[in-house]
Amino acid sequence: MAALPYKHSEQSKKDQVEEMFDNISPKYDLLNHVLSLNIDKVWRRNTIRKLSDKNPTSILDIATGTGDFAITASEKIKNAKIIGIDISAGMLEVGVQKIKKKALSERIELQKADSEALPFENAKFDAAIVGFGVRNFENLQKGLAEIYRVLKPGGVFYVLEFSKPKKSPFRQLYKFYFTKILPTIGRLISKDSRAYTYLPESVNEFPDGDNFLTILAEVGFVKNKCFPQTFGIASIYEAFKKEI
Repeated sequence: MAALPYKHSEQSKKDQVEEMFDNISPKYDLLNHVLSLNIDKVWRRNTIRKLSDKNPTSILDIATGTGDFAITASEKIKNAKIIGIDISAGMLEVGVQKIKKKALSERIELQKADSEALPFENAKFDAAIVGFGVRNFENLQKGLAEIYRVLKPGGVFYVLEFSKPKKSPFRQLYKFYFTKILPTIGRLISKDSRAYTYLPESVNEFPDGDNFLTILAEVGFVKNKCFPQTFGIASIYEAFKKEI
């Protein structure tokens, strides 16, 4: 059975994910940084460092949430125009306020949209990024195919996502933290009893590492690589759309 935020709901996974993020949006940034001990910021910077070498001028940030990835990209890649999309209006509302405070509104635009039905023409963007969002796609291959469609030929795609450490004892420590400690803290702060139980379930279900590289190749991406981060807690995936 697929990991779902609210297992007894009759809503689709997409609708449940939207509801979950609307529910936790006021506390999302606080929880994100506390629960990851701020290491998530390092992972984002590492990803954007790789992206900046490609000098993109148009970037799509899918599942942008509260805009952290888009903001990191704009601070590192000064000449880029970034569009961030998300299905959660609550998350986007928080993101818009953050972007205004940082005076980045002219360079970052946020809009409500579905990652599996992107409202953009073919070959629009130099680059696309997703931070901790692909495991929430209802149909993973459909979402990846949409990203492939809107990239320009030769365009680069970066995914930052949680993965499962392979080596002991870190694998056991990670599993204990992710399944016992994290859901308890998340539940206390966010007041959503399911959101931070869904997180480890969705990570466990996600086809990480070589399995995800295979899916990227099936969609059409080429030169696909995986860069594990912090003992394999997360991974950066790099992929390209074929040149014409």
